[in-house]
Amino acid sequence: MTQPGAQPSTPLSPLSSSPTQGFAGGTRVLLIAIACWLLALAVIIRMAWWTVPSGLADLAVYRAGALAVRHGGALYSMSTPQGLPFTYPPVSAILAVPLTLVPLRAAEVAWTVMVYVPLAVAVWAGFRDLLQRAGAYRQAVFAALIACCAFLVPVEQVMSFGQIDLFLVALCLLDCRASQPWWPRGALIGLATAVKLEPGVFIVYLLITGRRKAAAVAASSFAALSAAAWLLAPRDSVTYWTGAMFETRRLGGNAAAGNQSLRGMLLRSDLPGHLASVLWPLIAVAVAAGGFAAARACWRRGDDTAGVAVVGLLAALLSPVGWIHHLCWIVVAIGVITGPGRDWRRVTAAAVAFALFLLRLPTWAQSSGASQPAAVRRLLEDSFGLAALCLIGLIFGLGQRRPKGHSAIQ
Repeated sequence: MTQPGAQPSTPLSPLSSSPTQGFAGGTRVLLIAIACWLLALAVIIRMAWWTVPSGLADLAVYRAGALAVRHGGALYSMSTPQGLPFTYPPVSAILAVPLTLVPLRAAEVAWTVMVYVPLAVAVWAGFRDLLQRAGAYRQAVFAALIACCAFLVPVEQVMSFGQIDLFLVALCLLDCRASQPWWPRGALIGLATAVKLEPGVFIVYLLITGRRKAAAVAASSFAALSAAAWLLAPRDSVTYWTGAMFETRRLGGNAAAGNQSLRGMLLRSDLPGHLASVLWPLIAVAVAAGGFAAARACWRRGDDTAGVAVVGLLAALLSPVGWIHHLCWIVVAIGVITGPGRDWRRVTAAAVAFALFLLRLPTWAQSSGASQPAAVRRLLEDSFGLAALCLIGLIFGLGQRRPKGHSAIQ
């Protein structure tokens, strides 16, 4: 008898396995695929051309942190020329040491190209039903989706700031969805959590879906990496785990529209500061309970990708500070909602979500100031966080009608 959440291993077949209508049909498919991949390449060049000359501010933070570790500096006292402090766990600085082996500009160019790899993983996993339906045109659709998703505001910010969130998305997706991983399942989630604490929510997801061994591996790898960082940078580790990690002001203006977490939305409300501080943990617990229940229900129905998308959105919402680029899980969420693209209601919902996340509504509303009525401005400032909450409910609701037996990543 099939256990709840079991995933049949139906591989996503390569492009060559799909039938074409003779030589002419195969040529047409090839030309369309080439055109779409050229479009994706043009997007990569465009991103590099627009972002690298102005500098990747957050990548400079990682690199400066790595330099501090290499030369024995105080990691949590340094700042970049732009005044940005290092705010991540010590593991992040240690893993960023390779960035110090090349000039900053070379690192920025390489990073801008490399970040498309995890984006491709997110697209492949999230849109797998649509890609399977595309048949011979799978490669063309895949390339077009990568090019389109690069313009979503959370993804674009990952690229323009030089952030690592897409890499964390790929690590968590691969750990949860790979059918036969060559690594101990859970190790990648542990790595992601050691680099940035937000992916720790996936340890909870592994536990509530019965994957206790993987959860233990994730927790152990997180602990092992953090302990190794302690050995390599003991002073910085003490500083982070006993103080810096609790100083949310180091992250920037917590009430800024860029913070789309539940706490950020409360801080922007008209509630007194002390009341917002009391309400935040209560609301966070309620959202966490509902979100994890929705994720587990998706898994039990055989759609682990939907569960992973829900938990990814939760990670940004539950964090004390969830910047817009933390919401790059929107790529997976939109793919899950789209499904195979046969239901016009699902396609419409996905299109609306895509259109919303193409717009910089939160930051635009805050910069427009008094030109908008207060209630409208607040709604626009919180639009991405509110949309994430709605998408969690939508993914859960769509799963009620989703057939069981969806494949794992091959």
